[in-house]
Amino acid sequence: MITGSFPTTRLRRNRRDGWTRRMVAETTLSVDNLIWPIFVRAGDGEPTPVATMPGVVRVGLDRLAAHVEPAARLGIPAIALFPATPPELKNPEGTEALNPDNLICQAARLLKREFPELGLIGDVALDPYTDHGHDGVLREGYVANDESVEILERQAVNQALAGIDVIAPSDMMDGRIGSIRAALDSEGLIDTRIMSYAAKYASAFYGPFREALGSNAALKGDKKTYQMDPANTDEALREVAMDIDEGADMVMVKPGMPYLDIIRRVHERFAVPTFAYQVSGEYAMLATAMEHGLLDRERGILETLMGFRRAGAAGVLTYFAVEAATLLRRG
Repeated sequence: MITGSFPTTRLRRNRRDGWTRRMVAETTLSVDNLIWPIFVRAGDGEPTPVATMPGVVRVGLDRLAAHVEPAARLGIPAIALFPATPPELKNPEGTEALNPDNLICQAARLLKREFPELGLIGDVALDPYTDHGHDGVLREGYVANDESVEILERQAVNQALAGIDVIAPSDMMDGRIGSIRAALDSEGLIDTRIMSYAAKYASAFYGPFREALGSNAALKGDKKTYQMDPANTDEALREVAMDIDEGADMVMVKPGMPYLDIIRRVHERFAVPTFAYQVSGEYAMLATAMEHGLLDRERGILETLMGFRRAGAAGVLTYFAVEAATLLRRG
């Protein structure tokens, strides 16, 4: 540890000018660190607002390319697609997940035609498709692990064939990374990457997201039997280690801000690309405070994202992505 004493040592010297601050900055935040989550809905017409997430919308396929164009123009490397499946297509088995022409597959094909260089990340789980709101199939009130994994394998292959570049399993079933990797490889999809939701906690911060997908009211019970206990940290390292061993190319910690300690531990232990999800509840909390003048919007957005980078995140899934990219481009 370097030490020094005042007045010989004055730490403020390096803070005096902007050029010095830039030169000695320990952490950087750029557009390359941003991923934009997007909600895709059925039907045409104007995007519909998500009431619980100020400024966030559900967009139909007819407006999707126009909606995504600013992100592509700003150089955001990837977007993450989430389908707001119509209620009439949901059932206990989540069979719409296996439809090769479902919302997320249609969106992927459309966007690959319009923006071939833009990375597409596809959510793989059953909660957008089940009428009970769980991430797998229920058997006697319990989410059946192995049976759910078999469905996730086929869901992942469908998405990859439609143009999804990165499969992102968010279900937290045991063994799903190895099974999905094997399924992709068997179809010759050896270059399709897997970004595992490796440490996904049973959090209070998901409410607005579930509202956006229409799964909040339908959810029966909670997800504590498969998502992680917020009390645990060592368990997160075991989850990450298993997913890496099974073939994950990248890992994610979710939520973000309440779990910066987990991001740091994962980054230091495994030295693999580690991502954070600034989830809907975090976004809603910040955006609402900004709307009421309680936080400076521009500084608040960039400071929270810098916090993820400082903790060790290679990138952040954030609903602020386009706004943050605009600020960063502006300097």
